[in-house]
Amino acid sequence: MKRREFIALIGGATTVPVVARAQSAMPVIGLLGATSSFTETDYLRAFHQALKEAGYVAGENLAIEYRWAENQMDRLPALAADLVRRKVAVIATVQGPPVVLAAKAATATIPIVFTVSDDPVRLGLVASLARPGDNLTGINFVSTELAAKRLELLRELVPGAARVAVLVNPANVLQTETTLRDLEPAARAIGLQMQVHRADTSGEIDAAFATMARERPDAVFISSSPFFTSRRVQLVQLTARHVIPATYVGRQYVEIGGLMSYGANLQDVWRQLGVYVGRILKGAKPADLPVVQSTKFELLINRQTARMIGLAVPQTLLASADEVIE
Repeated sequence: MKRREFIALIGGATTVPVVARAQSAMPVIGLLGATSSFTETDYLRAFHQALKEAGYVAGENLAIEYRWAENQMDRLPALAADLVRRKVAVIATVQGPPVVLAAKAATATIPIVFTVSDDPVRLGLVASLARPGDNLTGINFVSTELAAKRLELLRELVPGAARVAVLVNPANVLQTETTLRDLEPAARAIGLQMQVHRADTSGEIDAAFATMARERPDAVFISSSPFFTSRRVQLVQLTARHVIPATYVGRQYVEIGGLMSYGANLQDVWRQLGVYVGRILKGAKPADLPVVQSTKFELLINRQTARMIGLAVPQTLLASADEVIE
C-alpha cells in the first residue's frame, strides 16, 4: 500500500466505505488517540498488520472508527462517548493515560485495550497485571519508569554535565509527577542539578528552549509525552540549533536526527495492541488477557548528530547501544 493511500485510510473519523459498513457481520472497532493519525503512520501500519495476521482487514471484514483529539485533551470524553454510542466491539486507546481514562469513564462493558507508559495498576485501570479484571487490558511499555535510567545514560553520554534541563508536559499530570518524582533523587545521586521546563503547546516548546539558550544547561532530558512525540521534529531541530545534547524516549526521535534514546520499541507496542484487539474480536475477554509489559528496551545513538554538535560519544556507550546511526 502506498503511503498516501495509507494516510487516506487512517486519516478520517470514519474510514471504511458505507457499503462495507452495512454488512451486518462486519465487526466495528474504535481507536481513540490524543494527537492525530499523521504522527503515528508507522505505528498504525504495525497495528493493521497484526489485525491482518489475526484475520481482520479494514474495509474487507472489519470497520475501524478513528477518533483523534488533536492534542485537545478536553475533547477525549466526548470522543469516547461517541464510540460507545456507535456500539463498537472494542475500543483501542493510544497516546497516554488521559485517553484510556476517558474510555474507562465512558463504558464499563465494551472491551478496552490500552497502551500506557505508566503502571496500569497505579493508574487504577486494572486490579493486577496477571488478572486485569473488568473490561480493560493492554500493554504497559514502562517508559515513565525508565526516567532514572535515561538520566544515567545521559550523564554517561556527557560525563562533565552539571546541569540538565528537563522538559515535561504539564497537561499529562500523572506522567509529569511520576517523572519528576523519579528524576529528582536520581539527579542528586549522580550530582546533577535539574532545571524543569514545562510546555504543552508548540509555542511553549519554543519558549522553553529560548530560556535554555539563556541558562545554557549541559544537556536536555525530553520526558515521555504523546504531545512531545507529535512535535518530535520541532524538538530535534531545536536541540540541534542550540547545540544541546539531548535524550529522548524512543527511536522515533533518533531516526530523524535526535542524539540518543532509550525505551521500548513502539512499533512492537502497537503490534501487540492489534494482537489483543484481534483476540477479543475472536471471543477472548479482557479479564482473561494479562497486561503485557515490555521487557526489551533499545538504546539508540545517532553518531552523526553527535559529530555535528562536537560531542565524542564514549566507546563504552557505543558498545552497549542496540543501534548506532552513522
